[in-house]
Amino acid sequence: MKFGTSGLRGLSSDLEGPPAALYATAFARYLLESGLSRKGDTVLIGRDFRPSSPAIAAIAAGALRRAGLSPLDCGTIPTPALALFGLEKGAASLMVTGSHIPADRNGIKFYRPDGEIGKADEAAITQIAAAISAGETIDATPATAPDASAEAETLFLQRYEGLLAPDALTGRRIGVYQHSTVARDLFVTVLSSFGADCVPLGRSQSFIPVDTEAVPAETVAMLQRWAGEHGLDAIVSADGDGDRPLVADETGTPLRGDLLGLITAGFLDADVVATPVTSNSGIEAAGRFAVRRTRVGSPFVIGAMDEAVAGGARAVVGFEANGGTLTGTACTANGTTLAALPTRDSFLPALAVLALSVERGQPLSAVAASFRLPAAAADRLENFPVETSAALMAELRSGSQALAAFLAPIGTPAGTSDIDGLRVTLEDGRIIHFRPSGNAPEMRCYVEASDEAAAQGLLAEGLSLIRAWAEKRKD
Repeated sequence: MKFGTSGLRGLSSDLEGPPAALYATAFARYLLESGLSRKGDTVLIGRDFRPSSPAIAAIAAGALRRAGLSPLDCGTIPTPALALFGLEKGAASLMVTGSHIPADRNGIKFYRPDGEIGKADEAAITQIAAAISAGETIDATPATAPDASAEAETLFLQRYEGLLAPDALTGRRIGVYQHSTVARDLFVTVLSSFGADCVPLGRSQSFIPVDTEAVPAETVAMLQRWAGEHGLDAIVSADGDGDRPLVADETGTPLRGDLLGLITAGFLDADVVATPVTSNSGIEAAGRFAVRRTRVGSPFVIGAMDEAVAGGARAVVGFEANGGTLTGTACTANGTTLAALPTRDSFLPALAVLALSVERGQPLSAVAASFRLPAAAADRLENFPVETSAALMAELRSGSQALAAFLAPIGTPAGTSDIDGLRVTLEDGRIIHFRPSGNAPEMRCYVEASDEAAAQGLLAEGLSLIRAWAEKRKD
């Protein structure tokens, strides 16, 4: 088990049992020892629909209770809803979820009473867990907890009341790809409250991993088929724990997540935006705000937002390339003030892009095209050993000659950025970015080019180079 870009991750079989109790205990002790919580304080627990999540949540509840805290069960709920409820109650929380990764993996996201934990918190929890492992027997006896799911859901729904006019989406036919996301029913409720005609699609009893940053071709084909069959104006969905949005236009073609974040920043009239280096390079020129680039992962985006707030920024918004959007300050839209929610949310960006489509009287495809961002694409190689990723990155960073030799079939490097992974600008202006995933054994590749065909071609070439290098390394 280890912390990645967002929370603790590992194989479900490894987490379900003593490791879940270990990290829940370490989290509890960290809260108590740091003074963030006191004995008897409430800790909220949420979970996604993975088969392993109920058992892991029950083990965590037992560990928290034995550590002297009072667990409260919020059920299957989107991560932003759990985080909002925690901020409202001044309670720490933990979310059992593997987000967008396959069902054989799972994880836990931790929240302090004042919001999502940062890298320093992760290090402290890891140190406490190591000390417990070295000297104590781990009790993984599960426990039940009082149910607060209805209260948490109600608070989340209230957050969006008045954000759009009551009839803002009247006449819009919106598909909701429900699959196994915990956001599936709440999306229907929220969109319907603004007058949308919602069409639930693809509900699944088994867990389906949906990565909004790299939507598979077969999923896109399914969305496109639904768009035509049902005469849809848009399709909305999210990843497993509902903190990353998926919005497709009237043709069923997904909009990039960083475009959703950009539109949301405009919707909220942000003066500072924090976003990772993997987000589109055209963002700086696309809005009336200052942009702060970060490493990939919500802790880094939150850190940049905190710095902006400390510097006196009025309206601070953060987003990742996956579309998950955060607010570092209270922000106003349509006369409604949204309290700060510094954790990824899929609902806000979905509403923002739909609102802009209505305001302009344009289909989503026209709205997306109007921003004229460089064409971008991203994908990943799954089940790519972590040690292989590390070896590749070490070689690419070993010197300009090694990088040039690797990229020779594609182009000549003109500049590099090493903020997170290795982002290379080629002499012809195209961009290719290699980055090992922080959550799973995956190697990711991000590209930008002048048009969609060129971007897809560069992406295919980049992934092919990675595969060929890994195969050669085996020989």
